Amino acid sequence: MAKTADRYPAEALVVWALVALVAAAVFESYMRLPAAQLYHVSGSGLEGGLSRSLVLLNFPFALVAIALAGVAASVRVNRASTLIAVLAVALAATVAWPGIVDQSDLDARPINVVPAAGVAIAFALSVASARRLRVRFTGRLAFDELRFALASVFIAVSLPMLFADVGFSISRIPLLGRVFLGDQVRSTGAGETLEAVHLGHHHGADGLYLALAALLLSRVLPYLRRYRDAVSAYLALMLSYGIANATQDFWLEQVVKRGWTSHALPSLLHPALSLGWAVIVAVAVVIELGWFRRERRLAF
Repeated sequence: MAKTADRYPAEALVVWALVALVAAAVFESYMRLPAAQLYHVSGSGLEGGLSRSLVLLNFPFALVAIALAGVAASVRVNRASTLIAVLAVALAATVAWPGIVDQSDLDARPINVVPAAGVAIAFALSVASARRLRVRFTGRLAFDELRFALASVFIAVSLPMLFADVGFSISRIPLLGRVFLGDQVRSTGAGETLEAVHLGHHHGADGLYLALAALLLSRVLPYLRRYRDAVSAYLALMLSYGIANATQDFWLEQVVKRGWTSHALPSLLHPALSLGWAVIVAVAVVIELGWFRRERRLAF
């Protein structure tokens, strides 16, 4: 039987470690590689690495920080932590404002400091909570096998983008280079010819990191004291959104660019009144009602 003990979920610290690891990898890649080999950036060297890392802390990691702030406020019950979490969420949520992150221009701008500040505050709140509570992993849950299967599949299909994050093409890796497209030049369908998987960060990798964070943090839902329904619904949407964007980018780079089909999936980065977003919301509802809530009932 699950109990709401004074504990801080170790899964949240693992997610923060993922944020730090990815940010460090992107910083190193964008510092080392010339801007001409990357996607929609103009700087290189130290400036280029810092610029792209700051934008990365906006998208996708400001979205992750919202969930982490909610978890920290839920396990550490006092007015101060709630107010700090609200501030972190408010700042991080500005990433959704049109133009804060522009896929056509990924150079950092002063406004990008705002969502990044939300990430920093959420991190500070998480550290403070972890220091004052017992840090524990959640025990086995009913749907952990599904979590593992989903994570394994999406990590596997995202390997070209993961190698690109660290500044290398998967085409240079024995065996994997035969399975995945990498540095092969293919038409984008917009009159351009580019490498199938450009070096640097991809929005499909953003989708993967959002999905992995949601899978990990959903394990702590049975133990949250407050705001559990809100955090749960948010994680369900984050998981659905992450899967959708990872799938969309994989389909374009590994299926369309092979010439297997000319039908590319539409961009799903921004909320819209569209079939794609209707599917994202519908899948999120199924995840929340058929998975997260059911798992919480089974945990007690």
